[in-house]
Amino acid sequence: MSSAKHWIAAARLRTLPLSISGIIVGSAMGDSNFLKSPIFWLAILTTIGFQIISNFANDYGDGIKGTDKDRKGEKRMVADGIISGNAMKRAVLVTSALTFTIAIFLIYEAFGKSRFYTSVFFLVLGILAIVAAIKYTVGKNAYGYSGFGDLFVFIFFGWVSVVGSYFLFTKHLQWDVFLPATSIGLLSIAVLNLNNMRDIESDKLHKKNTLVVKMGIQNAKIYHSFIILISLFCMVVYTLLHYKTSFLFLIAYIPLLFNLATVWKNKKPQLLDSELKKVALSTFLLSVLFALSTVYFL
Repeated sequence: MSSAKHWIAAARLRTLPLSISGIIVGSAMGDSNFLKSPIFWLAILTTIGFQIISNFANDYGDGIKGTDKDRKGEKRMVADGIISGNAMKRAVLVTSALTFTIAIFLIYEAFGKSRFYTSVFFLVLGILAIVAAIKYTVGKNAYGYSGFGDLFVFIFFGWVSVVGSYFLFTKHLQWDVFLPATSIGLLSIAVLNLNNMRDIESDKLHKKNTLVVKMGIQNAKIYHSFIILISLFCMVVYTLLHYKTSFLFLIAYIPLLFNLATVWKNKKPQLLDSELKKVALSTFLLSVLFALSTVYFL
């Protein structure tokens, strides 16, 4: 029988720091006093909601398809019979409704009644984010089973998260905002790539054709290196454009470079599980250091 601790496990709290990293970066660029703004905190709650929807839906989708049956790492609630498929489906619907409600408050706080079409655009974006979170593993045409998960993560965890939160504060766009947005999006892909490398054998068995399954482990390692290094490049370019900004954020890339070495040496993909947390927390550290650099040194 499921309990509160099982639902907390299904929410996968270790993924939440990664999900809010883009909001921190975009908000810091948009307003130096972002921590005092209700826009920031509502955006944080909305993003956490999207992440939990995705985690619940992933547990449900992979659980009923049998993909998680032989997986390594932490338990999955539906696959292990701890939470029923119907209960998890209800949780997805309830969490979606709550998150969309918070998103409405966020949009109203940011735009009020004066920017109707912009508000509608963000509402549609919110709906698309919920649909994308669910369709990753749920349904016959789940795009996570066709190798498009990386694209989803890049768009929503990178560009939508960073650029969207920046726009909520400033009500305008600048091209250079896409540099840190790309960086955060790529590091989010890196976490997914590690996850897919770890699960490659199980995914092959259950016909979950992730990008790693399609390209193979060796190419996935090369891909992983490009992701990390291009992320670093984008952050450095942005900082050089804003020459007064501190390079303090480079500290966060130290564990990421160690991660590259670990990935290259790895011969048993299932042992990469601990690396997911390292990359996720490094991304969160990057967002915090970048925010400090932007607010206090720009």
